[in-house]
Amino acid sequence: MRVSLFDYGAGNLHSLVKAIESPGVSVRVDTDPASAVSGTDALVLPGVGAFGQAATRLAPALDAVREALAAGLPCIGICLGMQLLFDGSDEGKGAGLGVIPGRVTRLDARRVPQIGWNMLDSRHDPLFDTAPLEIAYFANGYVCRPSTDACVRAWSTHEAERFPSMIRAGHVVGVQFHPEKSSAPGVAFLRAFFEEAGAS
Repeated sequence: MRVSLFDYGAGNLHSLVKAIESPGVSVRVDTDPASAVSGTDALVLPGVGAFGQAATRLAPALDAVREALAAGLPCIGICLGMQLLFDGSDEGKGAGLGVIPGRVTRLDARRVPQIGWNMLDSRHDPLFDTAPLEIAYFANGYVCRPSTDACVRAWSTHEAERFPSMIRAGHVVGVQFHPEKSSAPGVAFLRAFFEEAGAS
């Protein structure tokens, strides 16, 4: 299986690549978004960087990426990558992919960003059947506000703020947490996603 990871140019992606690679799964890192959705079986939008910078890097091929996802290309967006699946963000200028209608806003809490382990509740997605992930690692100051909760597959709470920690639209999945930093259950969650993608 060929997995393409779109690099916004914002950080070290080594731990994510290492978590994804497994027998039968190879990863290539692309800095060109058009190349990232060409000749691949699945797309990863990683969780490193700021929305404005990532949206700028995505902009030249925004339509091509949207079309690939609409055509059924499996995609997992992690943290910032999940936020890029929405229309836009208060964190920075630029358009998101708009796969999920809604906007990204600042986490409404005293301690921002949220950094550390947090529970996933109201989990209901086939990926959790394969990977029983109940607690995950977060590092986020912004959260997604979908126009409808129908896309939400798990929730988390930081202080008094409840927010979506997993969303899905067909073969497109977004997680606010970092599965690659969430120990063995997090890696199992990633593997479950790619197993599902390979069967689609």
